[in-house]
Amino acid sequence: MGHLGAERGRWLLLIHQLPPKPAYLRVKIRRRLHKVGAQLLKNSVYVLPNGAEALEDFHWLRREILDAGGEATVTAAEFVEGQSDTELEAQFRSASGREYRGLIADARRLTEKAPIADRELARLRARMSDAVGRDYFHADARAEAARLLETLGEIPERASEEAPPSQAPIAAVWVTRAGVQVDRMASAWLIRRFIDPAARLKFVPATGYEPQPGELRYDMFDGEFSHEADRCTFQTLLRRFSLLDPGLEAIGEIVRDIDLKVDPGRRAETQGLRALMRGIALAHPRDEDRIDAAAAAFDGLYAHFARD
Repeated sequence: MGHLGAERGRWLLLIHQLPPKPAYLRVKIRRRLHKVGAQLLKNSVYVLPNGAEALEDFHWLRREILDAGGEATVTAAEFVEGQSDTELEAQFRSASGREYRGLIADARRLTEKAPIADRELARLRARMSDAVGRDYFHADARAEAARLLETLGEIPERASEEAPPSQAPIAAVWVTRAGVQVDRMASAWLIRRFIDPAARLKFVPATGYEPQPGELRYDMFDGEFSHEADRCTFQTLLRRFSLLDPGLEAIGEIVRDIDLKVDPGRRAETQGLRALMRGIALAHPRDEDRIDAAAAAFDGLYAHFARD
């Protein structure tokens, strides 16, 4: 049903239909939609402001729905009658405001039992980072939540309580979608550093590309190496090429948590890498430059885990 949609339009719509079974799928997709900040427009139609990251979020949700036997379309849209842009913006701000107010209430409860455990403060900061990622229109309560968390940080802390392996190719052409973000940056580093040092990278549009003979696609719909189950592409590459390295596995967990927007507080390095990858994408319009800049960051992160 449909395909990953047009680039024009202020809004992105995910129109989907889930199969009746398994029953947990509906809950899982609803949680994923919340993670990316999508708002319900009507029945099974969800909306996000149009942008590269939002398009990628809906792309993977669509893939997950199709893999489960459902139907899904992603398209860009402008509303002419009925729903106004102002009303939609207000809906997004209201949802973010509720999230910030809940965080503020929890933070204030913590101040009553100071000193605050470092893990509790880390959880609040991870929630704040997650909420900011979903706050597309800067809700009013955001500034208050940020000030409160900054104040909490000054309170003294107390003590902290399945496919067979693939044969590594040689000098292959590895193809991925243009406009690379964290999973594609990390996967390119992994390919060149541990799988195919002479790899040639190629960046193509998200849709409409016909692969050439011998090319290997990664982090692409129907690609040879992409998301599998709850694994990001980086983790799929680790599994398929039997890279049993604790440092690489740790990086894979971080990349997955950023890419799929899950468990943001599991590892202390996650928020820092998220900010760094976002900064690299903003500073470097060319994909080749993003890959090179990210490689230095992943070299350092791998050395950090190797030391530990």
